[in-house]
Amino acid sequence: MVGPNGEQVGIVRVEDALRLAEEANLDLVEVAPMAKPPVAKLMDFGKFKYEAAMKAREARKNQVNTVIKEIKLRPKIDPHDYGTKKGHVERFLKAGDKVKVTIMFRGREQSRPELGRRLLERLAEDIVELGYVESAPKQDGRNMIMVIGPTKKKAEAKAEQRRSREQRPAAGDAAHPEQTDQPDQVEQTDEVEQTDQVEQTDQATATP
Repeated sequence: MVGPNGEQVGIVRVEDALRLAEEANLDLVEVAPMAKPPVAKLMDFGKFKYEAAMKAREARKNQVNTVIKEIKLRPKIDPHDYGTKKGHVERFLKAGDKVKVTIMFRGREQSRPELGRRLLERLAEDIVELGYVESAPKQDGRNMIMVIGPTKKKAEAKAEQRRSREQRPAAGDAAHPEQTDQPDQVEQTDEVEQTDQVEQTDQATATP
């Protein structure tokens, strides 16, 4: 039997263990029923369940979702559109999300897959400080797909965003006291899509 403070009491009869539990106003809880002999502990079982529930709640709170965003490009995209799409990729990576980049081939473009591969390699080089190629470019029917992972963990990105929001009102109030801080609004376009794939990661154990 184990005492309420973790001390080893030793092997005792069930009747004696129940008496000790009653005298200490505690519960006798079997913690290792498969051991020989079985191990029981004196504890406040209600408090134990409460603490276990709080730990589980904290673990869920620390859990974050890494959402896979999707960007679609054409092999012969013009420089302005490329810059816009690259900006979306950078924004997603800064937020700690993965990005699935899809090159869409149409008609005769399918006979020149090297155009899509070069475009994906160029994008990977342009965002190398924010992300890394998690899945190399590969052909998928009429499309070519590459997945880019963020170098910054989702939890770290969220913490930075939180600090930025906390600092922004103080600076904004000094310059424009009549204005209140409003949350950022992201313009949704049909060119930027969010897939249904969500990866569960833990703040303490996630790897980039």
